[in-house]
Amino acid sequence: MKFKLFAAFLLALFQVLAHAQHICPVIPQPSVSAEVPAFFVLNKGTAIVVDDESLLPAARYLQKQLLSQNKIPLAIQQKAKVASIRLSLSKKAGAESYQLEMNAQEIRISGAGNQAVFYGVVSLLQLTSSAKISPGSLLVKCWNIEDRPAYGWRGLMLDESRHFFGVEKVKSILNWMAFYKLNRFHWHLTDEPAWRIEIKNYPRLALAGGIGSYTNPYTPAQFYTQEQVTEIVQYAAERHIMVIPEIDMPGHATAANNAYPQFSGGGSEKHPEFTFHPGKEGTYTYLTDILREINALFPARMLHLGGDEVSFGNDKWLADPDVKSLMVRKQLKTVQEVEQYFMQRMADSVYAMNAKLLAWDEVADMNLPKKETIVFWWRHDKPQQLQTTLDKGYQTVLCPRIPFYFDFVQDSTHSLGRKWNKAYSGLKDVYDFKAAHLQGVNSSNQNQILGVQANVWTETIADNYRLDYMLYPRIAALAETAWSSNGKKNYTSFVQNLKQHFLLYNNERINYFNPFKK
Repeated sequence: MKFKLFAAFLLALFQVLAHAQHICPVIPQPSVSAEVPAFFVLNKGTAIVVDDESLLPAARYLQKQLLSQNKIPLAIQQKAKVASIRLSLSKKAGAESYQLEMNAQEIRISGAGNQAVFYGVVSLLQLTSSAKISPGSLLVKCWNIEDRPAYGWRGLMLDESRHFFGVEKVKSILNWMAFYKLNRFHWHLTDEPAWRIEIKNYPRLALAGGIGSYTNPYTPAQFYTQEQVTEIVQYAAERHIMVIPEIDMPGHATAANNAYPQFSGGGSEKHPEFTFHPGKEGTYTYLTDILREINALFPARMLHLGGDEVSFGNDKWLADPDVKSLMVRKQLKTVQEVEQYFMQRMADSVYAMNAKLLAWDEVADMNLPKKETIVFWWRHDKPQQLQTTLDKGYQTVLCPRIPFYFDFVQDSTHSLGRKWNKAYSGLKDVYDFKAAHLQGVNSSNQNQILGVQANVWTETIADNYRLDYMLYPRIAALAETAWSSNGKKNYTSFVQNLKQHFLLYNNERINYFNPFKK
């Protein structure tokens, strides 16, 4: 009996070890992967061969990363007799799909274009990050991979109104987004505490509106100049990340109203000067001018206007003579109808700029054009709002508070941060999220779901140290949820890979939360 138990134990152990060896060490997990019994020796003699000039940006990215991470300088060539990394075009792949083929003599990465090949490069960089190191060389375990994303929208939002983090931190986040194949950076630049972007025609927005933070109203003005915005947008584009600005309206406007009070619609005791004024024609001219500058800075041609929680501070609208006059002229019966009128006016301004309007799920109650509007479903406690959004035919990004608000704590024992009753956003919750489990989602409207996004609100995140702690390693779970098909997801395998990434976080001095260290 003891022998049989011992034999069964050995068999189980062997199966676990065999399974572990065949887990592709890439996050997010590829669609198809197969281990190759070989190692590729990567050193300064290795050439990067580019079959088409359109792939030079991906080649340069690979070259820079290997130099900065591994101190291995590679040359980019059109032909090579030595062992090489070859980048080539493939007509059979989708826009973001790639193939990575490896053996001891050559690594070949192919895709339909530079973006697809870039993702193959990223997977190779992950393989090199876990490679065996010998003097001047990396022994890279060979894998064959065919890969494609589950969703086209793989997003992360950073709130910088409540606390400001600056150019270098944003670039660091963009680097990790690229490493995990995330491709949408939603930049929340304005809110109650501060206005964080320079507007040339209204300089006080940044100079006066940029003063303060959520925890200190007297912090000197902090904001991004237009030159810095251009730098960040270009930096993101090199990593195939689209930057989408959010300029909140008609609520969450306190900082802007502190700078230009003539456009304030008032507020409430808890949220003073919270709204833009919906009854003054000048408000629409003012905001349209601002959005024109914003749209010129961001080539995404997408403008997120917020549109949420207006009821927090529209108390004074019904007593305002200009709002009363507007309601009579436009036959508006309630303040909610006034809010909808405001958003429709601003939406028209956005559409006139040949841009799409993005907004939180409150906008689903309106009747904006389906093709030009994207709705972000965030209220996990209101599944009926998702149902409404999909029933009306809107393209939708899923970012429910639970589990995709990363200001929510990651563990039941944590006290600094938010909880929803007792619910929080643990690593496994982020990883296990499935759109198909949501009310209102069915086979007929799956194509309306563009993808998923995590939102990092920063009321309780005042510095880089805390930002890292709340973002890592959940960003990796987000990536696998956004990229990997449900059939490829396995939490045990993910954790095995993730623990290796902790070494990378250590190297970059990332203050991450380790959920496995009790």
